[in-house]
Amino acid sequence: MSYLLWALLALLAYSLVAPLAKIATVEIPSTVVLLISNGMLVLVATGVVVATDTPVVQYLSHDRAVYAYAAGLALAVGILAYYRALAAGPVSVVVPIFGLFIVTSSVLGIVILDESLTARKVLGIALAVGAVYLTAVE
Repeated sequence: MSYLLWALLALLAYSLVAPLAKIATVEIPSTVVLLISNGMLVLVATGVVVATDTPVVQYLSHDRAVYAYAAGLALAVGILAYYRALAAGPVSVVVPIFGLFIVTSSVLGIVILDESLTARKVLGIALAVGAVYLTAVE
């Protein structure tokens, strides 16, 4: 499957996360919802690794593993904060603000990974920030 189809599947599936987590956090603490939902992620990822017979151990000490560990730490902090925000605030405000990761990740890709910066990307980033402002500000 092409990366665009994977991205669309990710979009569709991830679009359900915030509303479902918000409904769950009405009566379940956000940290418990986080544990359950991300526990499902770990179980499914483990199943995929096992089903595809992908080696793991050799990569735990790979030169680039430090980036995977750092990504995991950043993911843990970000998702914990996201679930707390969903429990406390409206999905229609929390999700657009969280969605600004698209802008910050794009900027980091340009600055750190030396990806190209074009007028089109600058316009897209500006429009994304504007869209979030218009969506999230009540």
